[in-house]
Amino acid sequence: MKIIQILRNRVAALSHDILVIPIAWFGAYWLRFNLEAVPAELLRVSVLALPIVIGVQGGCFWFFGLYRGIWRFASMPDLVRIIKAIVVGTTLTAVAIFFATRMNGIPRSIFPIYGLLLLTLVGGPRFVYRWVKDRRLYVGVGKRALIVGAGRAGEMLVRDLLRDPAREYDPVGFVDDDVKKRGKEIHGVGVLGSTADIPDLVADIDVILIAVPSARSKDMRRIVGICEKTQVAFRTLPRLEDVVTGKATIKALRDVKIDDLLGREPVTLEWDAIRQSSQGKCVLVTGGGGSIGSELCRQIAILRPARLVILERSEFNLYTTELELRRTVSQLPLVAVLGDVGDAVFIEEVLSTYRPDIVFHAAAYKHVPMLEGQIRAAIRNNVLATRTLARAVEKHGCESFVLISTDKAVNPGNVMGATKLVAESYCQSLNEHSKTRFITVRFGNVLGSAGSVIPLFQKQIAEGGPVTVTDPNVTRYFMTIPEAAQLILQASSIGRGGEIFVLDMGEPVNIKYLAEQLILLSGKKPGEDIEIIYTGLRPGEKPYEELFHESEELIETHHPKTLLARSRIVGLALADREIDAMAKACEVNDEPKLRELLGRFVEMSSQNVGRNPTPVVHVVK
Repeated sequence: MKIIQILRNRVAALSHDILVIPIAWFGAYWLRFNLEAVPAELLRVSVLALPIVIGVQGGCFWFFGLYRGIWRFASMPDLVRIIKAIVVGTTLTAVAIFFATRMNGIPRSIFPIYGLLLLTLVGGPRFVYRWVKDRRLYVGVGKRALIVGAGRAGEMLVRDLLRDPAREYDPVGFVDDDVKKRGKEIHGVGVLGSTADIPDLVADIDVILIAVPSARSKDMRRIVGICEKTQVAFRTLPRLEDVVTGKATIKALRDVKIDDLLGREPVTLEWDAIRQSSQGKCVLVTGGGGSIGSELCRQIAILRPARLVILERSEFNLYTTELELRRTVSQLPLVAVLGDVGDAVFIEEVLSTYRPDIVFHAAAYKHVPMLEGQIRAAIRNNVLATRTLARAVEKHGCESFVLISTDKAVNPGNVMGATKLVAESYCQSLNEHSKTRFITVRFGNVLGSAGSVIPLFQKQIAEGGPVTVTDPNVTRYFMTIPEAAQLILQASSIGRGGEIFVLDMGEPVNIKYLAEQLILLSGKKPGEDIEIIYTGLRPGEKPYEELFHESEELIETHHPKTLLARSRIVGLALADREIDAMAKACEVNDEPKLRELLGRFVEMSSQNVGRNPTPVVHVVK
């Protein structure tokens, strides 16, 4: 049916163009003689020449592709094709008539007049048709929309909205902070002011459409804050990367999400180096069913490793991750292994069987308040299991071991952060005595992860509140799950061993602001529809997070967005002795002893015992 419709449209367009050729031909004679009667002899010759004119000009129309385009979307390239077809057609017509009649009875001035008339009659209807379709003169308009952003994205949005047969939105104006664009028009829609003028321009506006998909999160928060004050509904374009990759179209408007307000600017990655470091190698991911682990598996899968081994102790998480990857990357050699990283016999079997080249250790306990009362479980999983895996990796000669750590390991004020600090220190110490590259990646909170505060707030909002915030002054760093996974891969590709890679996470976000935004984005008002209550800091929580310890001595590099710092190394023998003591205390469940040992290790680490002289902490923007 679609092919038939296309053929019908082409036949109709061709018929129109053939019909206007004689109109232009005889109209040229009429104009030539000042709108008076054409002499009979000249009229007779013009009628005899008409078949030549129609045949030559019609052939040129077809040759120059006038029927490839659609009238609905007539544009400058179409006009250029029409001009070419008419110029060539008029020239060939004059030549053909010259050879046929030697121009007897045909004034030479007829041909330029004929060409101009034909250009008007062929091109005019196409652009009038498009204008009528764009303006939808024969139907009612949709919601009156104010467009934020008069850049490329805004122009594309308005163009698509004007072409949309449903006409859900009717663009009535732009706002843009570029003063050079003020007072100008784009597709007939004027730039009325800046984003600060939005409250003064929304009196007759039904919806605000934010068309700045490449805006920084800081700018997005400012724009959304202005829109929220207007009490007018607002929507946004999909992210620029989704448009570029084809996941979304430019007019696929959606509600603003919390990721838009908290997400950072994209990290610049060296994908060639990342691909080379993983391609053709066996890669093992522990905790591969968790938030970070599963995203790591997705990212690694597209890099064409020789084999991807997913190690996970949650049966359901392992099943869902394996199912997804087998569906989306069907050619991937994939192995799903169910087991515990802390089981030395199991780890030995896995490494002997699959012999991974690269190991990403994402398995860990991460819930800060819960681990405060579960110190034995925290040490067994975050410290002892990490040592078990690291030793096995070193024994089997794996190329690299990447530890997934946290900003809570810096000046740890809780059990979770302290256990991750011990894991960091042990891996760095082991790196000094091993051919395996031991690398650490440290970052803050992850948007949408299982342990994130955002799902909790969303659940509380869905239940009608209240939303519980520990303290109005608490701040946290945030990043997206894909960004975290990509940073880990970048660290794996460029790390030489012993480094701590830390993403510069920009400005920390106030948790109170986060709660208020989630309430507003749900269509409710904080303090009126949904109450916010403050419960006080939970056990082990700090009001703010840090990315560096004061003893890590930041050093500037030639790259303005990269920093280096000297790491805090605890000698391997001392680290093993302390961790052995923790293992013995775990065997008898001596929690007071475990707290003492953990505190002592943190103190030793802060005193730079056995400091490594090599700058090893990188901050990557």
